[in-house]
Amino acid sequence: MKAMVQSEYGSASQVLRLADVPVPQAGGDEVLVRVHSTSVNAMEWHLMNGKPYIFRAVFGFKPKSPTLGADISGTVVAVGEDVSRFEPGDPVFGEIGSGAYAQFAKATERHLVPKPENVSFEAAAAVGLAGLTALQGIRDVLGIRPGQKVLINGASGGVGTYAIQIAKALGAEVTAVCSTRNVDQARDLGADHVIDYQLDDIISARQRFDAMFDIPGNHRLRDCKRLLAPGGVYLMVGGPKGDWTGPLMRLMRGKLIFALGDQKMANFVAESRADDLAELGALLASGKIRSVIEDSFPLADVGTPLDRQGAFHARAKTVIRVEGTV
Repeated sequence: MKAMVQSEYGSASQVLRLADVPVPQAGGDEVLVRVHSTSVNAMEWHLMNGKPYIFRAVFGFKPKSPTLGADISGTVVAVGEDVSRFEPGDPVFGEIGSGAYAQFAKATERHLVPKPENVSFEAAAAVGLAGLTALQGIRDVLGIRPGQKVLINGASGGVGTYAIQIAKALGAEVTAVCSTRNVDQARDLGADHVIDYQLDDIISARQRFDAMFDIPGNHRLRDCKRLLAPGGVYLMVGGPKGDWTGPLMRLMRGKLIFALGDQKMANFVAESRADDLAELGALLASGKIRSVIEDSFPLADVGTPLDRQGAFHARAKTVIRVEGTV
């Protein structure tokens, strides 16, 4: 099969190559999927470049997985002997960690769910990691309830577009922060209020929020704290993209700044869970959320949107077409 592989860290043009590799074999609780579509996340850029460098203690000093790609949609072609939920021919989607930038990918059963019939492979491929981050952050970490006021900073990217819709589905009053070109998109997704950061300073906003869902981490933590109502929660989803420590120093400072008072700071890492993937599928099928797809590329050109992620100006989701385009 064809797969996009890497053996070193670096930019897409330096380290990615389309190669012929063996088709994985499914055994035990594993499922082999013929990949129809996948998508691009900031995570793949970090794993491709090995940045921030401190994370290489976890990533490995050379890439642990030769093939990137967490999000997947496609058709089951084989299952291991312990698999009970799927059989060949089933359309599925999920978040598998790595290996989706290939014609076939192997995943454990718990990382996949059935694709709803009225949801396209492209929309299903886009929702994985970004949708899980938005759902688990908004619903579980922030515990958003109807009527609460939520500020979503970085509302135009993959995670942000889902966060707006999920917060609205939970009954929140949503204020989205984005650039001028994305104001209409944020309103179309259901944001009650939109702050154009190119024209207005969100820190000077008079309104106070029950929760702040902060993706870029581009404001001083003390200012973010002042945006919160009494008892409010600040969720650090992302942060500065420095080469060495990335968001770790901001996280450490935040724990000190939020140590006093009744406002709280939280952070988390999204997990691939079948129940949450199924909920995202149901939300897509019902029309309560939709995947906002800005662009699509064939697998051979996946380096282009990956490098664009490195500029940190990616808009909505980019889907990678695998079936029929390699």
